[in-house]
Amino acid sequence: MKKIVPFGILVIVVILALMYPGNVAAAKPAEFNAADIAWLLISTALVLLMTPGLAFFYGGMVRKKNVISTMLQSFVCMGLITIIWVVFGFSMAFGEDVGGLGFIGNPKSFFMMQNTIGTAWGTIPVILFAMFQLKFAVITPALITGAFAERIRFNSYLIFITLFIVIIYIPLAHATWHPQGYFFKMGVLDFAGGTVVHMSAGWAALASAIYLKKRNEVEEAHTPARISYVILGTGLLWFGWFGFNAGSALTSGELAATALATTTTASAAAAMSWIFFDMLRGKKPSALGACIGAVVGLVAVTPAAGFITVSSSLIIGIVAAVVSNLMVMWRSKTNIDDTLDVFPCHGVGGMVGMILTGVFATKSVNSAGADGLFYGDSALFVKHLIALVAVSVFAFVGSFILLKVTDLISPLRVTKEEELAGLDISQHDEEL
Repeated sequence: MKKIVPFGILVIVVILALMYPGNVAAAKPAEFNAADIAWLLISTALVLLMTPGLAFFYGGMVRKKNVISTMLQSFVCMGLITIIWVVFGFSMAFGEDVGGLGFIGNPKSFFMMQNTIGTAWGTIPVILFAMFQLKFAVITPALITGAFAERIRFNSYLIFITLFIVIIYIPLAHATWHPQGYFFKMGVLDFAGGTVVHMSAGWAALASAIYLKKRNEVEEAHTPARISYVILGTGLLWFGWFGFNAGSALTSGELAATALATTTTASAAAAMSWIFFDMLRGKKPSALGACIGAVVGLVAVTPAAGFITVSSSLIIGIVAAVVSNLMVMWRSKTNIDDTLDVFPCHGVGGMVGMILTGVFATKSVNSAGADGLFYGDSALFVKHLIALVAVSVFAFVGSFILLKVTDLISPLRVTKEEELAGLDISQHDEEL
């Protein structure tokens, strides 16, 4: 039965595709902006590149016997999450709000990508917006994988990320980015996913590390398999992140340029901050530290990218790197085996970015935003603190419950023998 169900689901998808053979075009085609469409096409491709980049980033950090399995956990999201998103995920995230509560969209609005041709989301086609947002949905569960690397069953992982995307990610995306979403109407600013992507993944990672407990070999020295992979992955992530943040302007204008500039600056500042803070602590500057710092800067600036000045992005990058570095130190002294420090880097980085967005956001950059604490208005800062607590509780508790549910369906953790042999062999019968 366990072997039949996954393929049976694909058969159902084929049947649905036959029942809904094409997009339903609008009676009156919308007017689009060619420049905006061109930029979003490029941005969509850039964001997709981030997931293979993440695969290299994580894959280089684990032991050699787990490189393939770790990379595949990221790569497979491009397949599984795409199917979910096309069938009903996009509709539940960005369809017509259900019940006026601001937490979920109507699955019928864009079911099987219906009503996405000839209709506009701003100045771009809805179908393009759907594909752009898909790439965000793809990378979010992939981010979690670093927390339970080297000890999770692949089949159980697929079940967990399916539950996560439907029950955690989609409601957060709707609440934060849909015009009728709860946080959107509340006035919470999240330009490109600090809350929706990084905080949700970070808290899910912490829940996963706690639930799956320590690796059997955790006391031994953890020697990264390929630092060169980590450097390559960082470069791909940084490159793709321009689509992630600047693309979230949904136009090819000045706002996109500003988001690109703040993204570049925050990442650069964070990379150097991580290196210099390590030196301050008496450590040698390392390639691994520079790469982690750069990614932390990208994470932290994500919610703020289109609401802050370039000067403020320097502050966000430097502060986030120091805070995350300290969190990595703290985590290493606990019994929490977050293998690749996903929570200290993505979770904490996302929270720092969200808080500092409430401090440094300014209407002079984006009139659709708000003035933060630094500019004399405390309202946005308070809203962000409230949202931070709400999202943290929802993502952590919800993820913990989903882990338990998954474990009941299919054991999450590999056996000790499988772990010692390495997941590449025990889960996939492959090796470097």
